[in-house]
Amino acid sequence: MSVVTNTTTIGAIDAPSRRNTELVLVVFAVAISVFAYANVGLALNGELPAGMLGYGAGLALLGGVAHLVVRRFAKYADPLLLPLATLLNGLGLALIWRLDQSERLLALKSFAPAASKQLIFSAMGVALFVGVLILLKDHRILQRYTYISMVVALILLILPMFFPAQFGAKIWITIPGIGSIQPGEFAKIVIAIFFSGYLMVKRDALALASRRFMGMYLPRGRDLGPILVIWAMSILILVFETDLGTSLLFFGMFVVMLYVATERTSWIVFGLTMSAVGAVGVASFEPHVQDRVTAWLDPFAGWGTHAASEQMAQVLMAFGSGGTLGTGLGQGNSDLILFAANTDFILATVGEELGLAGVMAFLLLYGLIVERGVRTALAARDPFGKLLAIGLSGAFAIQVFVVAGGVMGLIPLTGMTMPFLAAGGSSVIANWALIGILIRISDTARRPAPAPAPSTDAEMTQVVRP
Repeated sequence: MSVVTNTTTIGAIDAPSRRNTELVLVVFAVAISVFAYANVGLALNGELPAGMLGYGAGLALLGGVAHLVVRRFAKYADPLLLPLATLLNGLGLALIWRLDQSERLLALKSFAPAASKQLIFSAMGVALFVGVLILLKDHRILQRYTYISMVVALILLILPMFFPAQFGAKIWITIPGIGSIQPGEFAKIVIAIFFSGYLMVKRDALALASRRFMGMYLPRGRDLGPILVIWAMSILILVFETDLGTSLLFFGMFVVMLYVATERTSWIVFGLTMSAVGAVGVASFEPHVQDRVTAWLDPFAGWGTHAASEQMAQVLMAFGSGGTLGTGLGQGNSDLILFAANTDFILATVGEELGLAGVMAFLLLYGLIVERGVRTALAARDPFGKLLAIGLSGAFAIQVFVVAGGVMGLIPLTGMTMPFLAAGGSSVIANWALIGILIRISDTARRPAPAPAPSTDAEMTQVVRP
């Protein structure tokens, strides 16, 4: 008796794309957002809001278009990034609309309803997301523009110095007919591209150590140059633009990427030390930074006389009144924070109306985006992709930390906006672009290798058994 066995490899098993999973999660995200919108309307007016169907249709259209583009141009991308971004964006729109209905806020001349504009900005963000996936066929192309991206980032960071300060900081540029734009939101992406290209080339030199001190390998003096330059630039941003948030984000992202590239803990220690020294030094003579520190140390001391302190006191009372489960959407008084309620302090509305449980849920959503970005970095096959994914994820995480930490009183308030949640066109557009780049990297990392071509020399192997 003889058995003939074919041992020729004719193809590889195709990996699952998980696009159907993504579609189900996008639908779920839209449904939760519409439910939140309806809940706000019922709490405020006792009836479903008139624009609920239009809001739901618009959000569903944005999520659906984004999903179809991912299905077509990034088939193997991570299935969670798009639904998470859609959910945060949708809930942010519902919270902004809730604050737009406040009679206290509408009575202010400095306040303008922002929900309709935010939906338009969200559409622009999704359009940029689509453009990234269609035009950026391979993320490694960005490596060619390492030093060009450095020049672009510097221009974006320097531009606000030539425009008047708003609310004590120079972080916006004003374009007639368009309005205010915050270049720092886009600069974080461009800077990540530069850092990735630079560290990929210089990581071996930066990883060398000269001596051991207190259990750490200290970097060589000649290699301290890059971190000193970046530290000086972050200090200059803090001094000339009085922008604590961008300064922390800029320097923190570089230190994180430097640690990942070199695996040297000493860089983290140097980075934290220099960041603390720079912040304390600037706070000793910069009035705007001093106001933020004063409001952080004792927010109730300046009640009625110091605007920043009074805002922080209102925020802490909002968190306190929310308790564990909150007062319910539309049933809080976070609008007492006044003009910045839908931007810098929108997390206070979450804390009051959804309670500690709601705040933790939002932080978990942000944490999942960071986790998927780190997982993408681990799966990336090329060093540039690894560094770019970890840089973008680190920038996202640092921004969430400094905003949430500032609002909750852990650190001085920075003036940055909560990604996807707060009103602000620059923020939502830039963060959709960030998600698009992460999806492109994850698609490349998860895409199965092509099956080897059948060998012309393959033969049928015969196994003869009695």
